[in-house]
Order: sequence, then C-alpha cells, then structure tokens
Amino acid sequence: MQIFHNLNIDFIGKQKIFFAVSFVLLAVGVSSWVAKGGLKYGIDFTGGVNVNVKFTSAPPVDKIRAAISARIPGEISVQEVSGENEVIIGTGLRGEAELNAARGIMAETLSETFGADKSKLDLNNASAQALADRLRDPLQRAAAGLNDDQIKQLAEAILGFKNSPPRSGVLTSLDQLKGVEGVTPKVLDVVKQECGLGQFSIRSAEVIGPKIGAELRNKAILATLYALGGMLVYLAFRFEFSYGLAAVVAVFHDVIITLGLFSLFDKEISLNVVAALLTLVGYSMNDTIVVFDRIRETLSVSRKDAFVKVVNDSINQTMSRTVLTSGLTFISALSLLIFGGQVLNGFAFALVVGILVGTYSSIFVASPILIWYRQWRESGQKRAAKAA
Repeated sequence: MQIFHNLNIDFIGKQKIFFAVSFVLLAVGVSSWVAKGGLKYGIDFTGGVNVNVKFTSAPPVDKIRAAISARIPGEISVQEVSGENEVIIGTGLRGEAELNAARGIMAETLSETFGADKSKLDLNNASAQALADRLRDPLQRAAAGLNDDQIKQLAEAILGFKNSPPRSGVLTSLDQLKGVEGVTPKVLDVVKQECGLGQFSIRSAEVIGPKIGAELRNKAILATLYALGGMLVYLAFRFEFSYGLAAVVAVFHDVIITLGLFSLFDKEISLNVVAALLTLVGYSMNDTIVVFDRIRETLSVSRKDAFVKVVNDSINQTMSRTVLTSGLTFISALSLLIFGGQVLNGFAFALVVGILVGTYSSIFVASPILIWYRQWRESGQKRAAKAA
C-alpha cells in the first residue's frame, strides 16, 4: 500500500540539522544521567521488597505510605494499579536480613492498620491450614458432621472461592461464601463467629537480594551488547561491514537516547524495561534493514547514479512502508502507555520512545553514517592508488 506517490524529499541534504537534533537529545539525556548519579534502577537490579496488596475499595495511598514509613527506614514507594483497587509497595533496603525483616514488617503493619478484629481470624489473609485449625473445634462443637479431612477440604474450597475472580483475593462480606460447596447455614454461622474480614489481602511478596540484583543488571547489559554484536555480524554477512556498522551505531544511538529520557523523567529501569529495550533494538534494526535492502536493490539497477542519490531515492521509496508500520505500532504502544497502568508504564514508555527514535534514526542517522563511511573508504582507496 502506497500512501506517498513520487515522493522526492532531500533527506540526506538535511542531515546536519538532524545530527544536531541527535546531539542535543544525547547531551540532555547524558547530562541528566550524570547529574543524578546514574540511572534509577528498580528493585530488580538493586535489591528490595515488592508487596502486591489488593484492597476492598480504593486504597488509601497516603495512609499506607505513612504507616509503612513509620516502621521501615528509607524511601517507600506505593504505586497504584489502575482500576484494580491494588497497590505495589516497594522498598530498596539492602542486605538479606533487612529485606526478609522488611517483608514481615510490611505484613504486620498492614494487618495492624487495615486488618480484621484481632479476636478473629482474618479470612482475607489466612492460609488454608490456619483456617482449618481455627474452624475444627467450633465445627465439631456445632455438630456440623465434618471430620478432619472434610474440614481441610472445606477450608481449601473457601480460599479457592476467595482467590478466584471477580473477588481475586478479597471478600467484602462473609455472606459471599453461601455459594461455596459445603458451606451450609450451620457452617457459615461458625465461620462468622470465628473469622473476620480485613480491608486488604497480600497477593504476592517478592524479595530480591542486592547480589542477585547486581547479577541481573550485568546480565541485562550483556544481553543488549550481545544483541548488537550479533546484528553487526548478521548485517556484515547479508550486506557488507559498512552497512552493519551504520545500523549498530544507529541502534546504539536509540538506546542511549531512550535511557537518557528515562533519567530525565525519573523513571525506573526494571526487567520489563530491559525487555522493551531489546524489543526496540530489534524493531529499529528491522526498519534500518528495510532501507538498506532497498539501497542494495537500487544500486544494482542504478550503477551510474551517485551513492548519495541512491540512498535518498531508497528512503523516499520506503517512506510509505515506514509510516504505516511505525504509525500502527506507535498507536498500540501509546495505548498501552495511557491505559496499561503503573505496572506496564516503564515498558510502554520505552516502546513509545523507542519507536519514535528508532524510526528517526533509520532515516536520519544510519543512512548518513553509511554514506560517510563509504566516502571515507573511497577517499582512502584513492590516496592509496595515488601513492602507488
């Protein structure tokens, strides 16, 4: 599908303007990076505790932060999960002992602040074994006719019902249990006597030690470098070394600008973001290969034309494809950034920035570098021939 017909824009003639734009973006990003003492890493890379907590209603973020901060030193992050009555509480404490202690303190603080009546078992945060132990004697006294195995199965059925959608871990009323198999009116009365409902439920808790975080960070850097190296080798075989070098420099340019914008907007680098960076590396490289492939095809039929004209014509010929693919992908990534919630924000931000910068670099960075390298090589060959 062609949306541009007979396009004839002098992209290469404007290369100095766009190199100036790239220089400004790189300078601003790296300056922010240096001024802030490096990138802001998430607990995936620094070590810390992440506790995912679901509430019965809209979570009181300020109250949660104040309660946790009073018990745990250092910065406490409380991120809302959009539309889910859910928050992710994080802390960046260092040291294995501190991390494990912080996890317990968070659970204890949440229980004290938002938990059920202390005289009753908090059903929203109880294990199947704890629930079975709590109900065993009262059920036997109430002559419910259940043996130990049946009580265990009943406890598992109750918690399975609580954890299934749409409740997803949180009950708002014990009367909701009427639909659970085995919960007779007599059993429900016992449950109401022995159990209460806190305002929250801890869905998951993740503890990452600093050693593991540092190892993950190193592996993420190596994964990116290996990807760039592999692409350089691939392009050197498919085209020639100059094409591979230009493409890798352009992709490296994309990654540095994206990381600089992460620093500028104070966003965390997590494993999700690394996945997005590797995605944009592949996306940008694919876009560049399309342009380079057209350059090679045009060279085979236009041997008398200057190389600069061949490159310019190739960019114009592939512009329709570039706008269509990049535009549609950008709309999808932008939707994810707007509607994806806090958890996917970093991933979506990297994709949005990467698509814009990657498309830009395929046209205004990779192609001029290819021309410069070819001109430098030809001038060297001429000097060598003249000297001979």
